[in-house]
Amino acid sequence: MQHKILVIDDNTDVIKALKILFLINDIDCEGADSPEQGLAMLQAQDYDLVIQDMNFTSDTTSGEEGKALYHQIRALNPDLPIILLTAWAQLEMAVELIKHGAADYIAKPWQDDKLLSSVNNLLEMYQLQQSQTRSKKQFKLRRDKLCSEYDLSGLIFADQAMLPLLETATQVACSDAQVLITGPNGAGKEKIAELLVANSAYRDKPFIRVNAGALPAELIEAELFGVVSGAYTGATKSREGRFAAADGGTLFLDEIGNLPLTGQQKLLRVLQTGEFEAVGSSKTQKVKVRVISATNANLNEAIARGTFRQDLYYRLNMIELRLPPLAERPDDIIPLAHHFLTSGKLLSDGAQRLLKRYAWPGNVRELQNVIGRAELLACGEQIEATDLGLSTSASAMVNHEFSIEDITQALDKHQGNVTHAAKSLGLSRQAMYRRMDKFGLKR
Repeated sequence: MQHKILVIDDNTDVIKALKILFLINDIDCEGADSPEQGLAMLQAQDYDLVIQDMNFTSDTTSGEEGKALYHQIRALNPDLPIILLTAWAQLEMAVELIKHGAADYIAKPWQDDKLLSSVNNLLEMYQLQQSQTRSKKQFKLRRDKLCSEYDLSGLIFADQAMLPLLETATQVACSDAQVLITGPNGAGKEKIAELLVANSAYRDKPFIRVNAGALPAELIEAELFGVVSGAYTGATKSREGRFAAADGGTLFLDEIGNLPLTGQQKLLRVLQTGEFEAVGSSKTQKVKVRVISATNANLNEAIARGTFRQDLYYRLNMIELRLPPLAERPDDIIPLAHHFLTSGKLLSDGAQRLLKRYAWPGNVRELQNVIGRAELLACGEQIEATDLGLSTSASAMVNHEFSIEDITQALDKHQGNVTHAAKSLGLSRQAMYRRMDKFGLKR
């Protein structure tokens, strides 16, 4: 896509020279010889960058006209990169506008190479920024649609990585399809199961949960299918199984990969026919149950090892929902942390930065525990980074890369003070300068 630049300068020779320079570098350029014409053109069509003069009236050198034009352009488009064409007399004014968001200033007469380098960097950044803005708008529309049309069961999410999962989950929730939820321990698989039930025809029916990983192997069958009195030593009375309890509703089988092969065979039969026998009984029972299962294990590897039945896997896995670990959805970390705060205490900026940089091997469950502990240990009304008790070793941290928005917001917050802005982001001054150079930000 060819970029388009608008040059606003009362000197038509300047406009012509810049048009030629950009034309031979495959950049479309148009010109306006007055602020009024330039503003009208900006209202009529889209541009990727503006180069504007600082004075438009003969014998005027204050730069006030350029300052007024700059703020008028900003009112039309707060994100559009603007390069100021300035004589040395207006250098102080240009520096002032840089602090207010101008992208760069170029002294007259300009050097073509320097100007082209600045323009290309800014066009690349603006294109990236526009792409990010479109992505965020699209995410918000899709998120708002989910929130308005479905019951998300109190699910907290702000990261785009969750959208495909949630859109698929809400789409299949109303069907009878067996769903397998995969993902690491503590990531929130049970919450996804709750969402599926809340948006299904079984929302008002029994919802029975079984953690297969927490039961001894010899008791799993009795737990699922029930047991009659005297079936084995210790079975002093008959007991209904979870399938019978879930009849007409939903059974959530967590850690399904831990189910022994004998239990897998019976489970497969129930899924195929709706029939089973309690342990120690020859009487066949028939139920109608929707099964949602979950696992943190790699079931394909278990199949290869012979510890999980392939036919059961295909029966359970009509729809697979993969829940990303918390480290893969970093935008969820702070909203979840705020959700877990119950005492009215606040997270300091440093605490929030550490939460975002930590790798979260224990996922959402670990985050909840960390916030709960920090609320107890924090002495004041604000939770500091030291209250979190998180390891800051390299192996415990994710490689967080800052965006241009992170860098510019930190600089704005600290009035352009690079040292203070770098400290607020947990960076050294040199690391801050490297990122500023990367994004073409003026030192």
